[in-house]
Amino acid sequence: MKKMSIPALLAAASVYLTLPFTRLQALAPEDEVNPLIAPTLDLPKLPRAIVAASVRAEVSTDVKDLFAQFNKTFEEFKAKNDETLKGKADVVLSEQVDRLNGAMDDLEKSIEEITIQIAAAKLNGGKEQPRDAEYTADFSAYFRKDVASKKMEEIRAAATKTDGEGGYLAPVEWDRTLSGRLKQISKIREYATVQTISGAGFTKVFTDRAIGSGWVGEQASRPATSTPAFTSLAFPLGELYANPGATQGLIDDAEVDIEAWLAGEVSTEFARQEGIAFLSGDGSNKPHGLLTYVTGAANAARHPWGDIKVTNSGAGAAITTDGILGIIYDLPADYEANAKLFINRSSVGALRKLKDAGNNYIWQPAFEAGQPSTISGVPIVDIPGMPIVGANNIVALYGDMAETYIVVDRYGIRVLRDPFTNKPFVQFYTTKRVGGGVKNPDAMKALKIST
Repeated sequence: MKKMSIPALLAAASVYLTLPFTRLQALAPEDEVNPLIAPTLDLPKLPRAIVAASVRAEVSTDVKDLFAQFNKTFEEFKAKNDETLKGKADVVLSEQVDRLNGAMDDLEKSIEEITIQIAAAKLNGGKEQPRDAEYTADFSAYFRKDVASKKMEEIRAAATKTDGEGGYLAPVEWDRTLSGRLKQISKIREYATVQTISGAGFTKVFTDRAIGSGWVGEQASRPATSTPAFTSLAFPLGELYANPGATQGLIDDAEVDIEAWLAGEVSTEFARQEGIAFLSGDGSNKPHGLLTYVTGAANAARHPWGDIKVTNSGAGAAITTDGILGIIYDLPADYEANAKLFINRSSVGALRKLKDAGNNYIWQPAFEAGQPSTISGVPIVDIPGMPIVGANNIVALYGDMAETYIVVDRYGIRVLRDPFTNKPFVQFYTTKRVGGGVKNPDAMKALKIST
């Protein structure tokens, strides 16, 4: 570990000197060294999780406390950023702005996580979903011992006849639980239109909007006008799978809810894969992603109504206020009511620094739990897979996601119990068929980092 010069040490340490020492004591876990105790520590390389904690108190589990901490941090951020904008920027000031920005990200994430937990606890008044007791018992027996009742055998036979594949349908309760978790984790699924089907695929019919009209006098002839043509657009399904496993001994002796365990494993993996595919999927055994429909992208010509139009940010490597306002006002008024800005959380830090012509910050934090932060009054939705701020990146999408994107779900989750392939583990091979694509490119606009 390299040593720092006295001037460099004083400059770096000055960041911490305005904070109570008791707060600094909690900066690092036991295997880290307190920066005030060890002057040989390279402060600029401290993990962000540690330095972010230096600008806020210990994270509370009370939403009101978190909002108070967030608002206080935001005021500190604005004060430091104003100094930067006035030409007083230096290394220490820039680091302070970045740390405050990171602290707000952490606090926002904590608020979101607690809000989700509260919402889950309040779901159905805290009561369990109604269950088919006989079916659930049969399914549990199948999981533990591969013992199938006559009812399960009938379901397996029906599944085979319908889809040409063997397997058991998961209980309706389990299927509903998984779908709920996917919606909670995958933001595109949460805001998009979800179409459940029972067939092998889904096709939507569109017109070319080429209908003619004209003005005529009272007694003038009415010649024929052009009639719009129709075209179809297919949304093929891809198969999403997960294959978690456990030893037979654990399954035999476990006191935990096996169905809940499997649902948790599968929902996390499916949500991760869906999030990637709904955003950038190439359509090969997976959905067609939103970003592939943007002007110049692979599927820009796929939709009969055209592509998702691009608005430039106005700067070669940054988001600007004019760029944000441009993408907002480029969207047709018909879609404004449900429009949101979809952007990576890491890019929100750049939004927080933007001001309007009146020198007011256009980004504003949420004022109550469950509500998003806003930019020029527009709600912001975190999409982890969106590109970050960088030259020529599509850094944000703005519009009505429900009108723009459709998720196609094939009804039913299939679970195959496999005790043979990987002994002594029992694998639970779980599949779900899902597709997706843009149904109305006019309802969404894209922001590109470009002049």
